[in-house]
Amino acid sequence: MQKKIIGILGIVSLGLLAISGCTKTVTVVVNPGSSITKELSFANDITPIFEKSCALSGCHASGGKQPDLSSKNAYQSLMSGGYVKAFDPEHSELMYWLTGKKSPVMPLGNGPNQDINAYIYAWIKQGAKNN
Repeated sequence: MQKKIIGILGIVSLGLLAISGCTKTVTVVVNPGSSITKELSFANDITPIFEKSCALSGCHASGGKQPDLSSKNAYQSLMSGGYVKAFDPEHSELMYWLTGKKSPVMPLGNGPNQDINAYIYAWIKQGAKNN
């Protein structure tokens, strides 16, 4: 009986040791847009997000890092660059960056942002239309 208890304590101790070595650095949000049911407009709902959080000097503005998320170039840049797979947010590179599946998480210094992620996810799920 005593050997059995010692064995169980050893297994529990190893498990706790393994868990204590793990650290969490990024939160990944799964299905963030599942609660958005209204049809989203790229011009009215998505572009303002990019203008406020992404298309900033030194980031994803014209002449900056790709994709160019400035209001006049965002849609073409996302689609031609392969960052978005219409109807498939789970396999869209844009969502990988926003959720932290790719590093660094975006928006840089402020991500992941559940509100941003919900809108982008829902827009892609709805077909990633340029409307």
